[in-house]
Order: sequence, then structure tokens, then C-alpha cells
Amino acid sequence: MSAVSPSIVEHTDRGPLGRDEMARVLAGDIPRGAYVNLGIGQPTTVGDHLPPESGVILHTENGMLGMGPAATGDAIDPDLINAGKFPVTELPGTSYFHHADSFAMMRGGHLDLCVLGAYQVSASGDLANWHTGEPDAIPAVGGAMDLAVGAKQVFVLMSLFTRTGEPKLVRECTYPLTALRCVDRVYTDVATFEITGGDQVLVRETWGISFHELRSRVDVPLTVATP
Repeated sequence: MSAVSPSIVEHTDRGPLGRDEMARVLAGDIPRGAYVNLGIGQPTTVGDHLPPESGVILHTENGMLGMGPAATGDAIDPDLINAGKFPVTELPGTSYFHHADSFAMMRGGHLDLCVLGAYQVSASGDLANWHTGEPDAIPAVGGAMDLAVGAKQVFVLMSLFTRTGEPKLVRECTYPLTALRCVDRVYTDVATFEITGGDQVLVRETWGISFHELRSRVDVPLTVATP
């Protein structure tokens, strides 16, 4: 492990983060007591890494506030699922409501934060996460556009590179957009980024890659925060 500046840590003595490790890193940055929506797919795993003392209250767009970790074994109730249709648990004080009320919460600025997956995020914070643009691809915007513009902060959880090695953090998105300039942070398997809305993207931490190698593989101006 080394530091290229007082504000970035390089974990070059190990490989990239696994999926659970990515979720754990992001979960550690969620403010205590925040109201949070976890998007479908990998973002839902963040809920499994929130300690009870965090006071974080999870919202799911199919009408539940106070969602607990994923349900397993005898705890599975087929009628108790999240928006991705996976079984979850409920915490004391959980409430249920109509789908329309749930979307009113999302659109009305009542959520402190949402965690979404993405196909691409631009250096300016544009989000593309509902369609690859391919003719045979199935579009699935769901509630992502409502969350992207309604939540006070947007965190993205994704792998940094595609299977063929292209970066998903780009100068400009080439996939159909979900929302403009909405992303605040990007958590990936090899680095955590902060989108500032300026000319450069800040790198906070790296895993399995040095800052200098990262900068050579991502066609986005990267920098580290000044102490």
C-alpha cells in the first residue's frame, strides 16, 4: 500500500475489489441516518453491509421503507421482496405504501441518497444506465431517472471496465442518457471517484492498480484532491 498524496491511498499490494467488498466500501460512506434507495442489481448488496447502528433507512420503489438485509433460508417470505424481486427482511418500524406514493418520495426530493448501477458515467456526472443502444437490447429504465433527479446525492456502483477492457467512466456518454450531471461519486472494483462538475475527476482510492496506471487506462482527466 502506498500514497501518492495525503488524500489518495493506492492498494497496489492486492487485486481489485470483489462485489461484496465494493458494496462494503460504499456502505461505509453512507451518512448515518440517511434515507437511501438501492437500485436493482449489484446496488442492492449494499444493504447487507450496513450495521444496525448506522440508522440508515432503506427505501425500495415497490413501496417499502425500512427494508433490511437480504432474506435467506427460513426468513424468506415470497410476499416480501425488493424492486428487483429478491426476498428481503423488514426492520422494526417498516412501513408499506402505494407504488405512486413511493415514486412521489423519489421525485419529491425526500431521499438523501440513491445507489445505482451504470453502463457509463461521464466526467461531468451524466448517467447512462437503462439501454446500451444495441438493436436487440431490452430497455429497462425503471425508476432510475426518477431517482437520478430526485435524490439529493447519487452514488454509482459498477465495474470500471467492460469485459473487453473499455472504461465505463468516459468523457461523454455514448449510450442513451438517464439523466444529466446527476452523479456525485462512482465506486468501482479498482478505484473510487468523486465527480466535481469541474474539468477533472478526483480519485480517492485505488485497488490493484496505481494512480498513474489508472490515468493511462481511463480517457478522462484524473487528479487527486489537494490536502
